[in-house]
Amino acid sequence: MKKLVLYNHGKDSSPWTDKARVLAEVAKKHGYAVESPDYRAQINPDERVKQLLAMDLSDYDEIVLMGSSMGAYVATVVAEMLKPSGLFLLAPAFYLPGYRRTEFNPPADHTLVIHGWQDEIVPPENSWRFCQKHRICLKMLNDDHRLISVLPILADEFDRFLAGLM
Repeated sequence: MKKLVLYNHGKDSSPWTDKARVLAEVAKKHGYAVESPDYRAQINPDERVKQLLAMDLSDYDEIVLMGSSMGAYVATVVAEMLKPSGLFLLAPAFYLPGYRRTEFNPPADHTLVIHGWQDEIVPPENSWRFCQKHRICLKMLNDDHRLISVLPILADEFDRFLAGLM
């Protein structure tokens, strides 16, 4: 069975940051291939959705979507069409000006949201609102929007998340 984790980076980020590389190593230990599309030429989140949907993913039997900030928005919108086995969201950019979608239909049984208490880019209450509406687990960590100082915790959470999909 061919398995894929698709990491979707944030607005001002790039495909293979330290966070992406650390989480990719976790995915590989679970037998997943990892791809991280480059969205840097596209600042519009809904155009990023189209870019992701244009990828040929037909070789994969199982897909896990992961995203950070704008990438979490992209992953959540795409999840409605791709029906992934899991959705792992970091500081998701929900309910912000300039984002077309404000209603989502995530696969709630295999979704986890992690957000930083000190996030000054995406208010933590936006994740609370999303998780409360969809009855999704929300983990709050003592960090800012980038969640870099808690990277070992993110890796542990992602490890448990992937183990729970088996």
